[in-house]
Amino acid sequence: MDLSIIIVSWNTRDLLAQCLESVFKEVSDTSTLATAHCPPTTEVFVVDNASTDGSAQMVRERFPQVHLIENHENVGFARANNQAIRISTGRYVLLLNSDTLVLPNALAQMVAFMDAHPEAGIVGANVLNVDGTPQFCYGKFPSLIPETFLALGLNTHFPFSLWFHPQVGVDQAFIETDWVAGAALLVRRATLDQVGLLDESYFMYSEEIDLARRVQCAGWHTCVVRDAPIVHLGQQSSKQMPAVMKAQLFRSKVLYFNKHHGRMVGALLRFIFGATVIVKCWTYRALQRTSLAELWSETWRYFESERK
Repeated sequence: MDLSIIIVSWNTRDLLAQCLESVFKEVSDTSTLATAHCPPTTEVFVVDNASTDGSAQMVRERFPQVHLIENHENVGFARANNQAIRISTGRYVLLLNSDTLVLPNALAQMVAFMDAHPEAGIVGANVLNVDGTPQFCYGKFPSLIPETFLALGLNTHFPFSLWFHPQVGVDQAFIETDWVAGAALLVRRATLDQVGLLDESYFMYSEEIDLARRVQCAGWHTCVVRDAPIVHLGQQSSKQMPAVMKAQLFRSKVLYFNKHHGRMVGALLRFIFGATVIVKCWTYRALQRTSLAELWSETWRYFESERK
């Protein structure tokens, strides 16, 4: 098997259907293969994390060729992906979000790049917004100062934006980077055999950055391929429980810093996140923006509950 595609889904039935349609159109449509070969043998896995919207039934009825794994509880992104990785057989494994659309030749270009660059352990797609503009899909490994800017909301302001929103130049076929987004991440099987699977300590968020760090430490390279476009709607699962997901994001970042920078730095980052959440609660209450104040108040409750 050349390519194993793994899609983890939680209550995104209609988006999952669109994603699978785009995948199977790309795999079966040889007219898109003018510049690169399509993987001749591809298998597709869907891991459903206890959805209540009929996602699993939709997959069984409309896509019987899919290997469906139905979990009885939401086990998180890392653990769900690992379930499928362990039983997949492809030379390459593509982690693909359920709220993505694979555009023509994207899969072929990613596999062709891997075949041509044996030093590459991870390859990311050129992730786009719906309007075709580039999405923040790769970057440098996190460090304390940039994470502080991010917590303060300065990541969209120059010059801080240069750190958080690098872009592929028009004359670059690919760019080497530290990490790529897990929305469309292709990893070499041999790389996984060497460094291990996703760290299941992360329920959601930062697991792909953790993997990329281990991949780099093992001597492999991580790249983004410009000619492999994939549209990512973004936050289609997380927006269903925004406060929980914000708290989960902070938790995962702290876990990453504890693991790779030491517990003292992790504790400092946790303090920064906690202070930021509290300040936002107070600020929105003072401005009488009740819904936002409640959102951040609920985020604080979930964030603090992780310590117990």
